[in-house]
Amino acid sequence: MTNNPAHIAHSGTDTADPRRWPALAILLLASFMNLIDVTIVNVALPAMQANLGATSSQIEWVSAAYVLAFALFLLPFGRLGDIIGRKTMFLVGVAVFTLCSALCGIAPSMEFLIGARVLQGIAGAIMTPQVLAIVQVIFPMKERSSAFSFFGLTAGLASVAGPLAGGSLIAANFLQLDWRPIFLVNIPIGLVAVILGIMFIPATKPNAGLKNDFPGIVLFGIAMVALVFPLIEGRAYGWPLWAFGSMVLAVVVGVLFFLWEKRQERRGNTQLLPVALLRNRNFVVGTVMSTLFFSAIPGLFMVLALFFQAGFGLSALESGLTTLPFPIGVLVASFVSNRLGNRFLSWRVAIGSLVLAVGMTYLHVVLSGVGASVDHWQFVGPLLISGFGMGITVSGLFQTILQGVPPRDAGSASGTLQAFQQAGGALGIALVGQIFFATLESGRDWGATSQAAAFVGAGVNASFYPIACFVLVAAMVPLLKRAPRQQAAPGEAPGHPVIVEV
Repeated sequence: MTNNPAHIAHSGTDTADPRRWPALAILLLASFMNLIDVTIVNVALPAMQANLGATSSQIEWVSAAYVLAFALFLLPFGRLGDIIGRKTMFLVGVAVFTLCSALCGIAPSMEFLIGARVLQGIAGAIMTPQVLAIVQVIFPMKERSSAFSFFGLTAGLASVAGPLAGGSLIAANFLQLDWRPIFLVNIPIGLVAVILGIMFIPATKPNAGLKNDFPGIVLFGIAMVALVFPLIEGRAYGWPLWAFGSMVLAVVVGVLFFLWEKRQERRGNTQLLPVALLRNRNFVVGTVMSTLFFSAIPGLFMVLALFFQAGFGLSALESGLTTLPFPIGVLVASFVSNRLGNRFLSWRVAIGSLVLAVGMTYLHVVLSGVGASVDHWQFVGPLLISGFGMGITVSGLFQTILQGVPPRDAGSASGTLQAFQQAGGALGIALVGQIFFATLESGRDWGATSQAAAFVGAGVNASFYPIACFVLVAAMVPLLKRAPRQQAAPGEAPGHPVIVEV
């Protein structure tokens, strides 16, 4: 499931727009299309690999390219929506996302597909920041809680529907198109969203006086690509010197990015990452925790799809059904978290992370015991427990971090958290993929080892990374200070809506 923390400045008016509920339905439709695209792709990876003759690193890039592009462009396009108008940016984002989905669906090669996924991630970054911003503007304060609750429900439904829809579409094999309908199905949804959006979504006033921090955007992008690219491609090239040089470059450019942001602050200019946030202990510690936390799951589900389908011959639908307990656990825990509200935040982060660590350890044990075939019922317990831990943790984690941020920085803080969440996902795909494929190739080189045993060894080793991440997150909870709740300024919304992609 996917999640996006975002806080949008209060519009300053509680005038109810008569088109607000139809507009909300359109925004939810577009959000569902974006969220389901993340989970639907995982079950199709083995089919793509077989159909297009992909290498292991190319399969990683199908997922990582989207997540990385989304992370890199999320902040600048969010700001651009403030500058030129959120409705315009939303409609452009949906239209481009739909076009890129068509490009993915007709991709003749893996190189073409990866390029289309990059463009699709950029389109998602154009669309996503505008959604909650529009809702914040068109709904009066008394109705916002109800409106935002639909986004949590949509995210939960998308996480459950993704594996089932992906498996069903591939199993049906419409017109002998194999995996391609998982992208092509977005075309009618996107067209409907654009047409109805033009009719029903109210226009928002642009703010031409705002500016984007373009040098900061470039430096942040270079640092992220320089870090993630060698982690994914280094193994295929035998870890040459340039791979380690690229990671060193990422650190150097990261320092330059920080110095540039400090310069922007001294001059009173717009900053991509406000330096004031880097002086906030809770925010810095929380961002590290968030990056670790969200690096653990995407890569694991990528390798689980390969484990079940390429390793043990399950169909895409059977693979999706096998992993279904995880999103169900998330959905159940989300209802529990909603009832708890703002209570026991730190405890929820610590307990939820430990529950996740227990669930992943249980999964590790189950994977270790797999023989020549897979019993999908064995995976119900560990995935259900892990999903429940995820649902308990995410809302508490973001609320704890944002609670200590001054109201003037809340928008930048939640946007930055979202970007690092996505960057963590890209990093996790690279690291978990590196562990999985390196172990798999070593296992195949043993000669006497069966394919099943090679995949079991690879899956077992890949599961160590999420276990370590969740234990570390739980161990870092005492470093967070308990901050007093910020009082909303007159006319300002008292809470910061948080929607998370998993």
